[in-house]
Amino acid sequence: MDDQRAFSGIKVLDFTQGIAGPHSTMLLAQHGADVLKVEPLHGDWGRGMGALYSDHCAHSIAFNRGKRSIALDMKQPEALEIVRKMAAECDVVVEAFRPGVMAKFGLSYDDVKKINPSVVYLSVTGFGQFGPNSTRPVTDAVIQAFSGFMTINRDDRGIPNRVNMIPIDVATGLYAFQALSTALMRKFRFGEGSYIDNSLMQSAAAFQAAKIAEYYLEDGEVKPLYQPVGTMKTADGYLNVTAMRDYHYESLCDILGLPELKTDPRFDAREKRIDNQDELMPLIRAEFEKQPTAHWVAQLTEADVMNAEVQTYGDFMADEHTKVFDAIAYIDHAGAGKMPIPNIPGLPKIDGPSAMTHAPHLGEHSAEILAEWGYSDDAIADLIAKRAVTLPEEESFPAK
Repeated sequence: MDDQRAFSGIKVLDFTQGIAGPHSTMLLAQHGADVLKVEPLHGDWGRGMGALYSDHCAHSIAFNRGKRSIALDMKQPEALEIVRKMAAECDVVVEAFRPGVMAKFGLSYDDVKKINPSVVYLSVTGFGQFGPNSTRPVTDAVIQAFSGFMTINRDDRGIPNRVNMIPIDVATGLYAFQALSTALMRKFRFGEGSYIDNSLMQSAAAFQAAKIAEYYLEDGEVKPLYQPVGTMKTADGYLNVTAMRDYHYESLCDILGLPELKTDPRFDAREKRIDNQDELMPLIRAEFEKQPTAHWVAQLTEADVMNAEVQTYGDFMADEHTKVFDAIAYIDHAGAGKMPIPNIPGLPKIDGPSAMTHAPHLGEHSAEILAEWGYSDDAIADLIAKRAVTLPEEESFPAK
């Protein structure tokens, strides 16, 4: 079945590091593409984003599964010759350097197009290829701040905060994947390659399209979509409640023992509840604190009022619904041992360890890839001796 995945037979030359670019090429790999991950001798910097498990962290395992790694020094002419030869034959080239870096190596889109006219070439940057911010260093948090994303995540003091993960990086990877997928469709239908300029900034904007439009149309005074909504403190935890429609609100009032609020002229219509939320919400929150979360979940669910206990990742993985749905698979990864990996919608569910669950160690496939590109054992040994290419360190990557 693996040879019938959508991108089986497609070769991808992946120069990306971090999260956004690797996420997009990981998805190509999961759909069957042969993704050749080109890394510097010290490795993709994304390997060090958090606690280390051999030469990986959780992020690098999650976003590099199914690829093969070749480690080389592109400042050496022999190594540059290797990647140019590969670029001439691969269907897709993806890079995530600052604007102009690939041109210095003679590997810009214009350079590659001369030797590979139908190549699909995608660049991932923070701010794009031009403009006053194009050369600024960028992290996910920088774009969360720049794009307005932090303003929808204010704390009780009104201070905008970053979301404590990497949503913009991950979303950028998804947008890159869909752009690459449609570009490959055009390539196969019409025989034409293309260049895709994909930035964290533009992806953050697309991700927030409705909120940006709403901000503009409402002159920056954006109201909640409905009330009551939000996270409620209970006697033993937290609960998210969404009373979207009038009947949700009325049911909520009955459950909380506040039937008088249903006909209170301050709150008896959606717009009134929004306008008077500062008066309504303290009344609602005070009642939730009187009983444990399970008490409220049972009553709200029975009344068809949308709610969910605020869970940790551990709670989520242990939840019976998560288990029944097979949302999480557990794999053994060299260096990390047993670890959870969520199944990806649209892909076969993970059924034990395979090439698709393995994220390559630095330079793990250097010799294998070079041999496929016609390099003899002696030539490979010479490249290694010159430190133009490296193999993995001599270790077994034992499980923890």
